Amino acid sequence: MSQFVFLSGEWPQVASTAMRAEALAYPDPRTACFYARRALELAVAWAYKHDPALKLPYQDNLSALIHEPSFKKAAGEAVFTKARLIVTLGNQAVHSTRPIAAADAVTAARELFHVAYWLARTYGRSSRPEPGLRFDPATLPKITPVPAQTVAQLQTLEAQLHERDEKLSKLLADRSALDEELTRLRAQVAEARKAATAQPDTHDYSEAETRDAFIDLLLHEAGWPLDQPRDREFEVAGMPNRQGKGFVDYVLWGDDGLPLAVLEAKRTRRDARVGQQQAKLYADCLEQQFGQRPLIFYSNGYQHWLWDDLNYPPRQVQGFYTQAELALALQRRRTRQPLATAEIDTHIVERYYQSRARGARPGLVRADAGRHGPRSGQAGAGRLPRRQKTLNASQIEFLNLIANHLTQHGVMEAAVLYESPFIDIAPQGPEGLFTSTQVDELVAVLARIHHCPSDVRCT
Repeated sequence: MSQFVFLSGEWPQVASTAMRAEALAYPDPRTACFYARRALELAVAWAYKHDPALKLPYQDNLSALIHEPSFKKAAGEAVFTKARLIVTLGNQAVHSTRPIAAADAVTAARELFHVAYWLARTYGRSSRPEPGLRFDPATLPKITPVPAQTVAQLQTLEAQLHERDEKLSKLLADRSALDEELTRLRAQVAEARKAATAQPDTHDYSEAETRDAFIDLLLHEAGWPLDQPRDREFEVAGMPNRQGKGFVDYVLWGDDGLPLAVLEAKRTRRDARVGQQQAKLYADCLEQQFGQRPLIFYSNGYQHWLWDDLNYPPRQVQGFYTQAELALALQRRRTRQPLATAEIDTHIVERYYQSRARGARPGLVRADAGRHGPRSGQAGAGRLPRRQKTLNASQIEFLNLIANHLTQHGVMEAAVLYESPFIDIAPQGPEGLFTSTQVDELVAVLARIHHCPSDVRCT
């Protein structure tokens, strides 16, 4: 019997789709991840349609729906993270040609089970599942592999299903036009949710498994295979404890065998920053052993922090750096020079006040950007590290829009990236074009420009 049978009474379409994901986890992992994301999509759409407390975001695609604050508040951090994990695995299945492991499909089915439990517990009107209900991966059918669906076939199927889906934006645009039946159902659902939230949720959502799976997935996305014993639980000496040793949760290595970063993972119910000091001690040990101080990440699966403790305070990030990005960060650390002593190319910046501004007060260059921005910017760009040409046309156009905005206004809020004309290029904002690491870097640059010295005019 399927482990999703508790959905059949009130959510038959979600149940049948989830059962497909369950049945195909081992025979066809790629298709299983696709159906797990599809089941989540149906469940979330049902919630938005029937729960009047959920506010429809600017777009009604799955990613926008689960990130909407009203949904995140209703679902809670644990369920929200599970939904993100399912979405990411489903997107990889549909849009990436890399092989999908059976373990990933099992993870998708497990996380979907917990999201389905939350749906039934929160909105069930006739009955609710027992709190002790558990997902058992051992019961997943291990039948002979079936002919696997290709990426192209899944993309075609996805388009066909979306074509048949009712559009939430159109359905909920005019609340006064809701038909009588839907209005009645929404009232019933509101009462069911009120009754459910009045009782503590004692279900075990397996948050530790979700944390490990989500961290691994983010690392895989950044190109870390984690296929060597030294990548996890790496033993270090010199820790201030009785044994004088410790085990680093993750170490990210360079091609030269030196550590580029450490990652300390804490329990989901604890603040990620609890791992900050422990991660620093691990970095101390690795620096003593290898002669190179790594960057520091710490995470609880929900929040991720990056810390270059030699130069900057910790900052929250959305993902982890690639090997090339970590190597570049360490190279910048080694080669950085005081801006006041940097040599100025007088063929580009020949005006005395520009030289004084760039040499003594870097922020003053922004105040002069309206008149001589291109020349001053060209001189500054000459000292930036050179990168390989890896940007596509859309990425370049997106960055050019940012440059134009800064030239006209001097500063730019990150929220503007999600407005026109930027969403005309990438409807999902910068996440639709860049990796999470690149988005973090872009937002950080805009923040540094915005928080200029108070005595500098940044218009």
